[in-house]
Amino acid sequence: MSFDTVIKGARVVAPGGVSVCDIGIENGVITALGTSLGEAAEVIDAGGLIAMPGGIDSHVHIAQPSGPGVEMADDFTSATRSAVAGGNTTVLPFCLQEDGQTLREAVAAYHAKAEGNCHCDVSFHLIVKTVDPVTLGQDLPALIHAGHTSFKVFMTYRGMALSDREILEVMAVAREQNALVMVHAENEDAIEFLRDKAEREGNTDPAYHARTRPVPVEREATHRAITLAEVADVPLTIVHVSNGEALEEIRRGRARGAKVFAETCPQYVTLTADDLDRAGFDGAKYVCSPPPRTTDDWENIWSGIVGGDFELFSSDHCPFRFDDSAGKDVPGARKSFRNIPNGIPGVETRLPILFSEGVVKGRISLERFAAITATNHARLYGLKSKGAIMVGMDADIVLWDPEVTRPIQQADLHHGSDYTPWEGFEVTGWPVRTILRGRTVMADGTLTGAPAGGHVARGAPEILL
Repeated sequence: MSFDTVIKGARVVAPGGVSVCDIGIENGVITALGTSLGEAAEVIDAGGLIAMPGGIDSHVHIAQPSGPGVEMADDFTSATRSAVAGGNTTVLPFCLQEDGQTLREAVAAYHAKAEGNCHCDVSFHLIVKTVDPVTLGQDLPALIHAGHTSFKVFMTYRGMALSDREILEVMAVAREQNALVMVHAENEDAIEFLRDKAEREGNTDPAYHARTRPVPVEREATHRAITLAEVADVPLTIVHVSNGEALEEIRRGRARGAKVFAETCPQYVTLTADDLDRAGFDGAKYVCSPPPRTTDDWENIWSGIVGGDFELFSSDHCPFRFDDSAGKDVPGARKSFRNIPNGIPGVETRLPILFSEGVVKGRISLERFAAITATNHARLYGLKSKGAIMVGMDADIVLWDPEVTRPIQQADLHHGSDYTPWEGFEVTGWPVRTILRGRTVMADGTLTGAPAGGHVARGAPEILL
């Protein structure tokens, strides 16, 4: 039998376990797993390397409207370039309406931004910030049927936050159409109360971004989001869980029978609120929501990763340039933390951080790593042909060198931002080849050709059926 490509001798992380074998690829699909597979036009010697399913980062922000005078640092070219350099073969960014657009118009415009510019595959989540008859009765059902089977609602951010009744209306559409709701759970009224108090008292430094978004505002909103989902009788995903108290609300909801899934991110096991309290304006580099917490909460989050409470480990990549008046240093940002653009870059560093802190340090197995970085993302968000090294699946494969040790450095990264929050953070293990549908798109940190990715329509959430 002849193949387009054979990957020889890797330790292959597959749903059935880990074994040393060869992977045969034809027409972009995995067609054989075994030994002595036969001839191939391309043979990749992967001895000493680990073959993982290509990473799926189901929480990234790319070329997203970010407010007057603010510009996100990544377009689809730079973001997906960074993604494949970090071992990802699919990313799921969020489509946000501009003022005056319908949701369908926003999706069409977002497709135009991505078309022909993606180094990995992409699939769009929707953001629902307007609850009206056209959105609920026409746009959402039509877009779900077109393969946009998940959407996000916010409980925070002025102009974005929905009321409880509005969230229930959106959840009702999700139930009717078999789609999945994602929730950013923080209590906007409580945050605004604390922000106003801080500013009245003259507390305006970046550190007060974290201090005005304390654990209770996330814990309460998490409990409320789960309760609303129980009322509407729908499953939901709580995204970017940052602390043990919010995680306990998820555990309690599940104990009651709620269908609630949980996501966390690298910042919640490696950064702390003290990073926002750096000298001068440097704390702005770490402003994201929810903010990083404490080292005690690192352990709480690790307990959820190890124990299976988290289905997803995503980056929440939301990049801005630090030294830029259209980025973190937007006019007014040095006068008040509330004006600092919210988000940090991380799509390229997500997998190396988890591999080093999780696999290398013995917290999680290779199989668990693959599940929470790829397989579960594919199942939960309806990517039927992705997320696992199995016969019949897309040949989205990443080869890892598990021995290399290196510091994360901005100079080595491929995103559009001008900094990384993990500058100097040492990791062991790094992706050395990224293969998208059988084609090598990155080798040793270098792109190997023009953008080869495209948009992928998704089906219903498999894990919930």
